[in-house]
Amino acid sequence: MTSRTLAASAAAFVLALGLAGTAAAHAHLKRSTPTASGTVGATTQVEGWFTEALEPKFSTITVTGPGPDGKPEGGKKVDKGDTHTDPTDAKHLIVSIDGAAPGTYTVDWAVTSVDTHKSQGSFTFEVRK
Repeated sequence: MTSRTLAASAAAFVLALGLAGTAAAHAHLKRSTPTASGTVGATTQVEGWFTEALEPKFSTITVTGPGPDGKPEGGKKVDKGDTHTDPTDAKHLIVSIDGAAPGTYTVDWAVTSVDTHKSQGSFTFEVRK
């Protein structure tokens, strides 16, 4: 093998490794407001910051309020269905919520990154007055 062929092979290998890392990327939740398992006095929206840019049409946050006993089971949907990305940051997803009665809220998120990979998760937070 000539040095030119060896150099070309090495460059192709390095490029393939770089592309493989990019292709395996998924958007994961880095942080949220309210914080996962956190406690707040009240809130009018839930926000999530992700590791990858998101496709807004295929990314949602759903928030369920507390049931009659203040626990997450039996609660009703309280988000306004207006999930959107921040116009200045495609990694930042926001949804408005109705009310903030005391109790435990459940946040379910499902996102599609701009490279079409999907991921999802959930967390809870508590509202105390």
